[in-house]
Amino acid sequence: MGKFSKAFWVANSVELLERLAYYAVFIVITLYLSNVWGFSDVEAGVISGTFSAFLYLLPTFAGAYADKIGFRSAIILAFSLLTLGYSGLGLLPTMLESAGLVNYEMTTTFSGLENSYLRWSIVPVLVLIVLGGSFIKAVISGTVARETTSETRAKGYAVFYMMVNIGAFTGKTVVDPLRKSMGDQGLVYLNFFSAAMTLMALVAVFFFYKSVKTEGQGKSFAEIGRGMLKVLTNARLMILILIISGFWMIQSQMYATMPKYVIRLIGEDASPGWYANVNPLIVFVLVNFITSLMKKRTAITSMTIGMLIIPLSALVMAGGTLVGTDYIMGLHPVAFMMIVGIAMQAVAECFISPRFLEYFSLQSPKGEEGLYLGFSHLHSFFSYLFAFGLSGFLLEKYLPDPRGFASPEAYAAATQNAHYIWFVFVGIGLVSAVALLIYGYVTRKMDQKKVVS
Repeated sequence: MGKFSKAFWVANSVELLERLAYYAVFIVITLYLSNVWGFSDVEAGVISGTFSAFLYLLPTFAGAYADKIGFRSAIILAFSLLTLGYSGLGLLPTMLESAGLVNYEMTTTFSGLENSYLRWSIVPVLVLIVLGGSFIKAVISGTVARETTSETRAKGYAVFYMMVNIGAFTGKTVVDPLRKSMGDQGLVYLNFFSAAMTLMALVAVFFFYKSVKTEGQGKSFAEIGRGMLKVLTNARLMILILIISGFWMIQSQMYATMPKYVIRLIGEDASPGWYANVNPLIVFVLVNFITSLMKKRTAITSMTIGMLIIPLSALVMAGGTLVGTDYIMGLHPVAFMMIVGIAMQAVAECFISPRFLEYFSLQSPKGEEGLYLGFSHLHSFFSYLFAFGLSGFLLEKYLPDPRGFASPEAYAAATQNAHYIWFVFVGIGLVSAVALLIYGYVTRKMDQKKVVS
């Protein structure tokens, strides 16, 4: 326990459980929406992108409200909503199956949902998860800020990020065995697993989370409003959020594009959950090392290194269909190049994410940690809002659903340029990297002028 308080460790432990629950569902969210609910690629992309975007927009408000009601109350509310939401994702299709609208024996074709308004009954359930998750985003990272000092802040966020990725790795591990053994019904049962994890977290918070750091608790809504306006008018922070969104637009393709991409090109034997697990595994192994390596460098310098890596990762992913058909180290070339690209993204994430959170936390006044750390997640609002919708359109154009083709030959002809999807994200990554280089140069000059004056 050493340097950190009990509240710090409880918060990080329940963050692990929350991430475990989230990633078990999220890695196959587009498959769940298409295969279980009958949504098209574009519809599934728009729904999951909007869901993800608001999950990262609402912390800007939830964080401010959490400062007012207290972090303990906010976390209890969050895990209650998450448990209800994940339970609903499992129960709702089960109820529709009982009503004869879904037949899991058919695995891919479901009667009654493709053109039924009942498909949209999934939306209010997703809203519960968005509301619960929005408090978690702000409060757990806010707790790290409150329970650390300026000297231990970077180390605290490295521990936090390590916990996040242990949860992400464990959550993704359960996906492929369930999907392969149970087909689409496994995609439904995953949600009950996630509900159990968030219920465990709720019990842990109720009995063990206590903190003496209560700055900001009981603030009026007028004070909250003034605090939010102060952050929104901080041009330096808002521009950085927009630039870092480029990284997350590419990173989010691990969920938006990758599962359908590998299954459609390799077949049902592809294991997108295992490929995605390369990310949290590498982050877990390297994040503390890279944070320590860069501790004498500024946060902007560390983030810039990561941003220079990310467009290269998308370029590597594009190479899966270009390197031939021979297996590499026992893996299909699409799978091998995807794993290498995901590994590169993980290294980039180690340079970017902990230091980004540290940068934001150091800007936050006492009692406004929830507010500022809530705003720090806006980058994912912008990236998920556009990245998932863009993914849906790119999939339909370059790698459409094989069920719409009469023969394998016709499908092969229609998907010969599938790798173009990743070229789009190479361009986004390059623009973002150049933008951060310019941002670092300009802000450094501004700070030098302040010191001189």
